[in-house]
Amino acid sequence: MADEQDATHAWLLDMDGVLVHEEVVLPGAQEFIERLREKELPFLVLTNNSIYTRRDLSARLARAGLDVPEAKIWTSAVATAQFLSNQAPEASAYAVGEAGLTTALHEVGYTLTDADPDFVVLGETRTYSFQHITAAVRLIEQGARFIATNPDVTGPSPDGPLPATGSVAALIREATGQKPYFVGKPNPIMIRSALNQIEAHSATTAMAGDRMDTDVMAGMEAGLTTHLVLSGSTRREEISDFAYRPNNVVESISELIERV
Repeated sequence: MADEQDATHAWLLDMDGVLVHEEVVLPGAQEFIERLREKELPFLVLTNNSIYTRRDLSARLARAGLDVPEAKIWTSAVATAQFLSNQAPEASAYAVGEAGLTTALHEVGYTLTDADPDFVVLGETRTYSFQHITAAVRLIEQGARFIATNPDVTGPSPDGPLPATGSVAALIREATGQKPYFVGKPNPIMIRSALNQIEAHSATTAMAGDRMDTDVMAGMEAGLTTHLVLSGSTRREEISDFAYRPNNVVESISELIERV
């Protein structure tokens, strides 16, 4: 354990299911963040949720009792905007989503329009509009390239799962025949963009997440040490369903404090 601990110089942390659950701070989360600060280790909190801006998420975490500044938060919307800016600087997009997505696109110099955009960018919203989905379908048929922030098919709510970006992307794909490019986890591009943000190297960075199919897969494919935290989506008995394994499995992030 000492060798692994000595080799970890930076951390990427999934948010929901690792640090918080339904806006309640999970055991050990605040202590873990404080330990990272004490050791002056770079870190980012990652989320595939593209609804909220980083400032909004920082405020929501603060209300729950977790101090994470917006500069330490990395969303699929921000990763998508950065990816698009690198691919086609200062281009145009038709965005289906909330402030988290539109703000990120504006910040990289993109113009949001429904008149001959270069890209259709699909993010998450709790109120998907059939009118907006129809517009996206028609713009893609007219030649706009199809990008989506993340492939999650459902999102959590107090009343149960809700259709999310991946489900709506499937609808648009069926209507247009065009497969979207997903930027968020498990695409390692999101992990690499986060590493660049904190100037960290994959060989000395660890990823702590609660989902085998997004967090662990993305971390593994990007070359990170992976810790599966069982306080969220994945149950221990489900690990064997996957063809790959995390480097470590813990009940909660509190068990990782000693590894910092």
